[in-house]
Amino acid sequence: MNELPLADLDAFAAVARERSFRTAARKRGVSASALSEALRRLETKLGVRLLNRTTRSVTLTEAGTRLFERLSPALGEIAGALDQVGSLRDSPAGTLRLNVPTVVAREILPPLVGRFLNANPAIVLEVTAEDGLIDVLAAGFDAGVRYEERVERDMIAIPIGPRVQRYITAAAPNYLVKRGIPQHPRDLLEHATIRHRFLNGIALAWEFGEGEEALTIAPPAAVVANTIDLEIGAAVDGLGVIRTFEEFLMPEIKAGRLVPILDAWVTSFPGPFLYYASRRHMPAPLRAFVDFLKSEQRRAER
Repeated sequence: MNELPLADLDAFAAVARERSFRTAARKRGVSASALSEALRRLETKLGVRLLNRTTRSVTLTEAGTRLFERLSPALGEIAGALDQVGSLRDSPAGTLRLNVPTVVAREILPPLVGRFLNANPAIVLEVTAEDGLIDVLAAGFDAGVRYEERVERDMIAIPIGPRVQRYITAAAPNYLVKRGIPQHPRDLLEHATIRHRFLNGIALAWEFGEGEEALTIAPPAAVVANTIDLEIGAAVDGLGVIRTFEEFLMPEIKAGRLVPILDAWVTSFPGPFLYYASRRHMPAPLRAFVDFLKSEQRRAER
């Protein structure tokens, strides 16, 4: 049998992983027809069908399943070896793909990005901000940023950003004049509020306190949205009470457009973590970012 082109094997693995020519092509930046031609060449050389293709689905044949199971670790080792060699360059190169919560994209990453990319000019950073729970590695990201309770146990996690964050409650001065100042979280059941709803349709209840003092309520909403800018704007306009990350509200509080309330019921929690899969050969851009975050942490501890 003639030597099989590595590119065709890689194309097969990409389609097998996604179960879709179109999705695999989009992620690789090539056309679906190019992947289809690579699969045709590979199947012709092997003399066996690897994929069953219909207009609606792509499934692996028995031969395709066996090849994919043996091929995936080998391709991973090759990619890791190439990244390791690339790391010996004066500056690591490649694309670093991160999936992060909205608050991290807005408040935590901006001061880090400039320093990281100035030190690593050959790296391209791609950031997707979303608050839903997804398998970031299966979705093609190199790493994710999440809070402790949402980090998978089999992942490596390192701190990124502040080690303590807070949820606070606030309202516009004109709203408080009109409706009164809540003295206890239960008072919010008689107030209008600004609620956040995630893209999966879930609007989380508001949690206050800890232990025996813990209290969870779902106050009536005047506005429900999935964008923090609209939510803050609604609160500033006096439409209701808002409760969210302190970082989001501090500019409006400092400007006098919002007033913090229920100070005794501020909720503190650990800051976010960068998490990634444990593997022998880490991609050079991810390794550079991890090293950068560790140096930032050491600098902050001095």
